[in-house]
Amino acid sequence: MIKIPSSEITPEHVYLSRRAFMAGAGTLAAGALLAACGVASESPAAPPSGPAPVASKATDELGDPLNSYEQITTYNNFYEFSTDKAGPARMASGFKTSPWEVAVGGLVNKPQTFAMEDLLKQFDQEERIYRLRCVEAWSMVIPWRGFSLSKLLKAVEPKAEAKFVRFETLYDPNQLPGQQDGYFPWPYVEGLRVDEAMHDLTLLATGLYGRDLTPQNGAPIRLAVPWKYGFKSIKSIVKIDLVDTMPTSLWMASSPGEYGFYANVNPDVSHPRWSQSSERRIGELGRHKTLPFNGYADEVASLYAGMDLKLNF
Repeated sequence: MIKIPSSEITPEHVYLSRRAFMAGAGTLAAGALLAACGVASESPAAPPSGPAPVASKATDELGDPLNSYEQITTYNNFYEFSTDKAGPARMASGFKTSPWEVAVGGLVNKPQTFAMEDLLKQFDQEERIYRLRCVEAWSMVIPWRGFSLSKLLKAVEPKAEAKFVRFETLYDPNQLPGQQDGYFPWPYVEGLRVDEAMHDLTLLATGLYGRDLTPQNGAPIRLAVPWKYGFKSIKSIVKIDLVDTMPTSLWMASSPGEYGFYANVNPDVSHPRWSQSSERRIGELGRHKTLPFNGYADEVASLYAGMDLKLNF
């Protein structure tokens, strides 16, 4: 990882005070099919109240400044609530995140169901500042709090025949009105290869900016896989299974010509309807050049040695 000298890191309170969220910055043109990261149509909702959140640093390891807490919590893709960016923050305020359990099973020696409070006690929480790259070609830099997924998987002892990890979101149309939309094959399902899941960068996130996750960000527990497009980072997880066959994710089932299993950020593979060579950082006017594996190539490229990443998109 690239080390940034402390002299180059802007104090967060200075950064947050000088950056304003741009009205309408989130608007994207609608396509023939809703993209995996949503369609913006309304102004951002008010962010959660309370003391100003803090993070341990003001940049990621490449020197990119963090997005503000307001931006992160009001510009969201969570189709279970809404297909526009502002909708989840507005609609998720009554979402119940307690009690919450995560069942971990399948091809494991020690299947367990973990209460959320036990996950927080059993696995030490740490801050990880990750870049998030959406398949829609926008991005953020987010200070997550959580723990490596590998720690949870080791606790249940995967069997040798386990090749993939399948994740599933809560299915509750009463709380998640978007699940009443019959177009998508609910509940939301995603998957990783076991070696991807066991990589230290793969995070089960439980908070951001030093606070618990908000519902619109996937409370109480979600995945954060920084080298993949954001639709891989499944939210509000209730089930994790080790399996021997590749899971069919919601987006693979909905639009297999646009969304593949691997979803590794690859600037050389355009979406059928737009280029992926650059991205728009939320809150900024210009565009950033998209980096292979979202800038994490040194850490993860070896996982895909010999693979055709244009074919396995």
